[in-house]
Amino acid sequence: MVAGGLKRAPDGWERVQPVSQASTLDHRPQKKSYKKLQVVICVLLVELCERFTFFGIVCNMILFCIVKLGYDNFLAATVNLCFIGVSTLTPVLVGWFAETCLGRTKVLYLCAFLHFFGTAMLPVVAFPFEDFYIDTHHMTHKLDPIEQQILFYVGLLAAALGIGGIRAILCPMGAYSLQSYNQHQLLSFFNWFYWLVNLNSTVVFLGIAYIQQSVAQNLGFLIPFTSVLLALIAIHMMRSKLTYKPKRGGSLLTTLGVFLNSFKMCCLRHRHLSGDAVSWLDRAKENNGGRYSETHVENVKVFTKLFPLYGLQLLYRVCITQARYYIQAMNSNLHLNGLLLPIGAMNVISILPLLLLAPLMEFVTTYFLSMKKTPLAPARVITLGHACAAVSVLVAGLVELHRKAHPLVEQTLSGKILRVSSMPCFQLAPQYILLGVAEALVTPSCSLVSFQLIPNHIRGISLHFLTLSYGGGCLLGAFIIQLVHFCSGGNFYPNSLHDGNFERFFFLLASLMTINTLLFWRLSHRYMDLSVQGKPLNSSSLSDKLLQYKATLRFYDTVEHLSTDSVL
Repeated sequence: MVAGGLKRAPDGWERVQPVSQASTLDHRPQKKSYKKLQVVICVLLVELCERFTFFGIVCNMILFCIVKLGYDNFLAATVNLCFIGVSTLTPVLVGWFAETCLGRTKVLYLCAFLHFFGTAMLPVVAFPFEDFYIDTHHMTHKLDPIEQQILFYVGLLAAALGIGGIRAILCPMGAYSLQSYNQHQLLSFFNWFYWLVNLNSTVVFLGIAYIQQSVAQNLGFLIPFTSVLLALIAIHMMRSKLTYKPKRGGSLLTTLGVFLNSFKMCCLRHRHLSGDAVSWLDRAKENNGGRYSETHVENVKVFTKLFPLYGLQLLYRVCITQARYYIQAMNSNLHLNGLLLPIGAMNVISILPLLLLAPLMEFVTTYFLSMKKTPLAPARVITLGHACAAVSVLVAGLVELHRKAHPLVEQTLSGKILRVSSMPCFQLAPQYILLGVAEALVTPSCSLVSFQLIPNHIRGISLHFLTLSYGGGCLLGAFIIQLVHFCSGGNFYPNSLHDGNFERFFFLLASLMTINTLLFWRLSHRYMDLSVQGKPLNSSSLSDKLLQYKATLRFYDTVEHLSTDSVL
């Protein structure tokens, strides 16, 4: 029995090589590729399960609030937008909490429990099954409205926190190692990344629509079951060490600390001290009496150039979230050849342009590069997307006028008979298509600009701020609904669309979005040239400053014996 393999030595003799070393080298690539395959499969399953539970909640929330809880349209839309906004914000906030306070493993287990608790609470509140509420004397027990609302909001909050923690730890953007990509590779990545996300959303929407149409009661059991499956995958990924652990440095807390310390030092300078600085952020530097190094402050100064981009995304996100047209579709005729279409199925129309445009944009960009031509700048693409969003809301207002001109018919939704317009719901398709085109143009390009113009080790912070602007836009949209309803006395966001002027709300949003588009067009020159990346203050600039400092001291014959290397 041979215990090793033959290997020719320099002196010509063949010597035995241990089998253990050769087999170890052979199995390492196999283990690495197997682990990568595990990560890919687990991440895809996590995305699918998380999207299913999220859209399963969102697709039914407005209808449940109106039909079951008796909310007015504006209040149901506000609750829906607040849930979406909090679910968008929590990945950033919970991710920071996991890195700085409790630890990633504990936070993941806690969020998995919260996710299951929330998704299990919502079906019990939303679907009062007779088996749960009928006792041995065949007496039906129902929840009081106040108890039902308390359980509903507790379930929503728990689900939102759970979604945030799971996405922050299992599916972070930093796990894709994008630092070495050029501009074309980054744009291609973001296009296909959001294409896969929307393909996942399409599968989820169609699945939920089928369940609502055929076995709607089982939806109450499928959502918590999916949450349990999600928790099991999360535990497997954590125990098998398949999660991505981000590098230290460039934290969100450090970035915010630079702003706070600069503001504090500006106040002190104004009160007690004198002296000028190039920028107010320079007050946070250590050589100006602040707490942060020059490198940190210079990186943040580069980062502030993207603040107009983040700010203008707020109103765009308000427009996109308001323009889901759920209430408008709910008050249209959903019957198609005797079949009642689920309202959630209408969202698939807005996703189809996303699925078609991503490959088309990839082909056009590759063609331009092969012909040595410059493709359309991402800033111009964002401007076109904002314009499409404004036109989408304008078309929604015009269609609303047309919808009100149709006679009313009776339509049953969730066991309640509603009087709705006889206009077919497919006449809402143009505004949905424009909405999808806007998302296909804006989202990948915004991610590219946010990533490309920032120094390497704070690019994750830039994407976090972009996510915060998306979540903040949802919360701002909820505030605008409340403000418009209060100022118009309910006329612009009526409970019965035939008795009010819902189209004026869309016209107001279209006007605001048009102004937002013009502002971004005026500022877009800042983001046109992505070849000039934001670069942090490096050692060479510090060396130049020390050389100048040394020359100044040499004028006084004080440091002739020093060198720049010794100073450094």
